[in-house]
Amino acid sequence: MYENIYLALHAIVAPAWILLAVAPGWRWTQRLVHAALIPLVLCAIYLAFLTAAIGFGQADPDAGMSTLAGVMALFSHPVGALTGWTHFLVYDLFVGAWIVRDARRHGIAHWIVLPALFLSLMFGPLGLLLYLLIRKFSGKGGWSLDEAAVG
Repeated sequence: MYENIYLALHAIVAPAWILLAVAPGWRWTQRLVHAALIPLVLCAIYLAFLTAAIGFGQADPDAGMSTLAGVMALFSHPVGALTGWTHFLVYDLFVGAWIVRDARRHGIAHWIVLPALFLSLMFGPLGLLLYLLIRKFSGKGGWSLDEAAVG
């Protein structure tokens, strides 16, 4: 059962990443990814897992966030691992979608950000790092993340 849930999570998020990579400006990409539909679905799933873990005891009794041992215990139960994995999926997708929008705002060609999108999908923060380096060294955006400052 848990393995099927894990696979279903990927079935939800994979289309969003494909759309970001191959059709970033398409209206359905805008409706599904940039309008937060897929992230909202994942957030609801995350809430369900978190409720199951906290409210219904589907977690290791030693789980918590105040010690490393407690955090490790969070991921020792399948519901805890799925909760954490969903957390990663939501935030990685959010960052990937932001990269696409930000690159468009700064006039950075989409093909240049594709490696950053791939790294965001696979290794989260490394994709953001690469994109920020692309911005800085392309002269299009620098280090500022202030979206209002885009001219």
